[in-house]
Amino acid sequence: MLGIFLDTETNGLNPHKHCILELAYRIIDIETKQLHHAYEIVIEQSPLNWDRSDKKSLEINGFDWKTICTGTPPEEVASAIIADFANIGIKRGEAVFICQNPSFDRAFFSQLVDPDMQESMNWPYHWLDLASMYWAIHIRKEPFPWQTGVSKDKISDTYSLPPEKKPHRAMNGVNHLIECYEAVVGFPSKLPEHPLSV
Repeated sequence: MLGIFLDTETNGLNPHKHCILELAYRIIDIETKQLHHAYEIVIEQSPLNWDRSDKKSLEINGFDWKTICTGTPPEEVASAIIADFANIGIKRGEAVFICQNPSFDRAFFSQLVDPDMQESMNWPYHWLDLASMYWAIHIRKEPFPWQTGVSKDKISDTYSLPPEKKPHRAMNGVNHLIECYEAVVGFPSKLPEHPLSV
């Protein structure tokens, strides 16, 4: 099974108004942690899309208009993603998306490759989130998730991991996500073996 560890940076929180500025993902075997592919790209946007930017979002990710002007057109990014997924053999039942906030990332990812196209290519429709994994594990032991919070930085702090590098950039987010995922869930072939409980 492959995990598509994915993160986006955007110019706001509303996918009906704002747009994706950067995308990164690493495709990893979730049993062995073997890396199959990595991709990151800044995405060009029109002046109209840029003018709709939420200033607070740009303060967090550090993007400016000059950087966005050097980005790759969205249709070229979509073609690259489609080619990547075809070459690696990404398909439903054999891969899942893993994000910190999939409801957010999926909406902005779909600006590049719309859901109908994703469906026609039989891509995974399961978008798993780190916060729920953490919640499920810590619901029965302290610290409880409502005591710590479930942001990625709060999760990393619970496991004595460093916070995500700043400014927030998509590949920084992906690398931090993988580090947190390994601490919370682990990769089966790297875990110590335990006898099955009866």
